[in-house]
Amino acid sequence: MNKSIWLAAVLAPLFTPALAAQQTVTLAVPGMSCAACPITVKKALSKVEGVGKAEVDYENRQATVTFDDAKTDVAKLTRATADAGYPSSVKGANR
Repeated sequence: MNKSIWLAAVLAPLFTPALAAQQTVTLAVPGMSCAACPITVKKALSKVEGVGKAEVDYENRQATVTFDDAKTDVAKLTRATADAGYPSSVKGANR
């Protein structure tokens, strides 16, 4: 085997970033009080770097967000909704 190819094969795992995982979380957003509120919540979540998809359900007062955990986390998502005027928390989490 060519020495440079062998060296590249051995060193590649050391310099290749770990693959980020897609995560999905459901946030409770109890402050939504009108049919227009989900639009604001979805815009706020969609602006967070790493968010791939945000679905907001007015009837159940929740948002389901799929995101890249290498670029964002739940704290940033809940901060985004709070900054938009709609505090949220992970659905089902102890408060």
